[in-house]
Amino acid sequence: MLRFKLTGIAVLLLLCAIVNGQSKQSYTQTIRGTVLDNVLQVPITGATVTLVSTGTSVVTDMNGHFKFTEVNLSSHRLHVSHTAYKEVVADNIVVNAGKETVISLLMEMNVVAEDEIVLKSNTKKNKPLNEMSVVSARAFSVEETQKYAAAVNDPLRMAMGFPGVMAADDGSNNIVIRGNSPAGLLWRMEGIDIPNPNHFGNAGSSGGGISILSSQLLSNSDFITGAFAAEYGNALSGVFDLKLRKGNNERKEYSFQAGVLGLNAAAEGPISPFYKG
Repeated sequence: MLRFKLTGIAVLLLLCAIVNGQSKQSYTQTIRGTVLDNVLQVPITGATVTLVSTGTSVVTDMNGHFKFTEVNLSSHRLHVSHTAYKEVVADNIVVNAGKETVISLLMEMNVVAEDEIVLKSNTKKNKPLNEMSVVSARAFSVEETQKYAAAVNDPLRMAMGFPGVMAADDGSNNIVIRGNSPAGLLWRMEGIDIPNPNHFGNAGSSGGGISILSSQLLSNSDFITGAFAAEYGNALSGVFDLKLRKGNNERKEYSFQAGVLGLNAAAEGPISPFYKG
């Protein structure tokens, strides 16, 4: 009889210990998972995963893993954010006591459309006046014909300093452009073809001893050495497209130059005091 009593007491104590242990046990579980790229299916490192119910946040490791421990048994929400991805909210994540909750969260790349960046170079000083002349062309000014050494206000002698251009001989201002004959040079003035504008020029040539062009009359003009526009139909080696300067329409001005090559006199101004053209 005593033996049965002792057995009953032992069983009762064991049941009490089990019940007491269960009463002290906290009903929590673990949520863990992986954050992946929805296209490449590769782990996303550095994503912030927040358990909304508690406000706890963790950061995914190099394998995209995250983990929340001691989460109450309930339905929870996770919020995932990353600087390079769109935010993700996962609702109704049920946590049961029987096993851990393991999930995978997919994030979509956040493509940010930026305004276009336009880079423009500064306008070149020697940009051609003719818009159809895009390559092998440059503009030159009257000042350049005065500044170049030994140019003596002569566009041909000035052009001898340009790439691909050289003097044909020492006795004239004929030029050779990229190995072509000096006879293939075309002279134009205000859109009209003109004959050789040089003194002492040979028949059929484009140069001579001294230029007859006055620096007082010329404005910025174009010098083209190749890839001629369609309007230059009679050129083989190069083109001098000359422009005339607009005179002073408000007051009369006079200039006079003298040198070893000759004399140069010019006068400009309105025809009448009331003319403003």
